[in-house]
Amino acid sequence: MKNIILKSFALALPLSLGLAFIGVAQRNRTTSSAKMAPTLLSALPPSDAVAIINVSRVFSEVLPKLLAENPTKLADINNELAKFKTQTGLDPRSFDQVALGLSYKYPREGITKISTIALARGSFNAGAMVAAGRLAANGQYNEEKYQSKTIYVFTIDRQMRLFGLWDMKVRDLAAVALDGNTLALGNLDAVRGVIDANRTRKHANPELLALASGDPNAIIGFGGNISPLLLENLSLSNDSIARELTAVRQVYGTLGMTSTDLELMVAARTVDTYSAKNLGDTVEGLKQLGGLFINRLAAAKGTLARSAMNNLKITTLGNELQIRTTVAQSQVAPLMRGY
Repeated sequence: MKNIILKSFALALPLSLGLAFIGVAQRNRTTSSAKMAPTLLSALPPSDAVAIINVSRVFSEVLPKLLAENPTKLADINNELAKFKTQTGLDPRSFDQVALGLSYKYPREGITKISTIALARGSFNAGAMVAAGRLAANGQYNEEKYQSKTIYVFTIDRQMRLFGLWDMKVRDLAAVALDGNTLALGNLDAVRGVIDANRTRKHANPELLALASGDPNAIIGFGGNISPLLLENLSLSNDSIARELTAVRQVYGTLGMTSTDLELMVAARTVDTYSAKNLGDTVEGLKQLGGLFINRLAAAKGTLARSAMNNLKITTLGNELQIRTTVAQSQVAPLMRGY
């Protein structure tokens, strides 16, 4: 089933570090970088979906912990990070946070195209980092003056591990320094859009920003609007599920980690309480059917899926359906070996 929300964030996360979906939510403290989340999100242009990721903790806590028993893979990631810095001049380890804005376009029936803008903020000089990118590009870039800003469009046109983590084909990457320690990255139109948004103060929907930053301690939080047109472009083989999803208007969630577990929360806001209850009943039914397929999974995947299923909690609150589950970090670590 081609779930557009999962697809959207799957396309966005490469811009914000492929493994950022493995989050950390340390509920006993609120970090200074977590408090910055609404500020960075509020710099995004109007978007259909937004996400905020605490990148620094992904590198400093999550990857070392989950790859503790696989030092070879951890060393490989560190090498790829160094290579990415050499190729682009961008040092992912200097990023504290990345905010994502996703916009959907529908060029023709059944087709949804996603435009993504990424804002990176951290302990770096944005102008110096762009200059380093120019040197790394070895002349393969263009400059464009736009609204008193200079946009650099780097011609990469090759397969690379974006941010050292995610294999993808990168053709052109536009970058601009929004302020002293904030970079905007994306295609040229998206970068122009974020410059316009900050000049006119026309930003992303405040309600989406609130949904994405509801847990100030989460490593990743997201929120998105679901329009009828977006749902029409889905190819859903199950008519019953398709009908239930037409009542969904927004989704949001967080991903986090305690000292021992990984935690996931996903919520769907529907048009009314009746729709939320029906959607909850459908999810409960899928939960029961899911047990039939777990035994077909390989050992490590089966253990993880069984734990997630056993800990799954489905709650309906008014017109909102919330799904929560928890799995042990020790159950996730074996799957990292094949990453």
